[in-house]
Amino acid sequence: MITLNRTASIAPGKTGDALAFSQQIVRHIKEKYGTTAEVLMPIGGNPQRIAWQVRYENLTQYEALATKLMTGKEYWELASKNSATFLPGSLHDDLWRTI
Repeated sequence: MITLNRTASIAPGKTGDALAFSQQIVRHIKEKYGTTAEVLMPIGGNPQRIAWQVRYENLTQYEALATKLMTGKEYWELASKNSATFLPGSLHDDLWRTI
């Protein structure tokens, strides 16, 4: 099992926008690709962060969905409309494997 954790820092005053965008992305991934993603917010540390988590059976499944998202017009339209919602350079991905 592979888990993707993607985090981003929310720009000041943009928490509501970040939550709305996050739900749009989760809905898009589910409706278009049949993959479940979750939106997470920290209960400790810096509260101005948000994360998305997706679980995959293997790296091949992760790579297939990542390629579809990176080449998908709808994904980029959503992302570009909401780019001011997050601090530049704050996007961070972690891939974890279940052992």
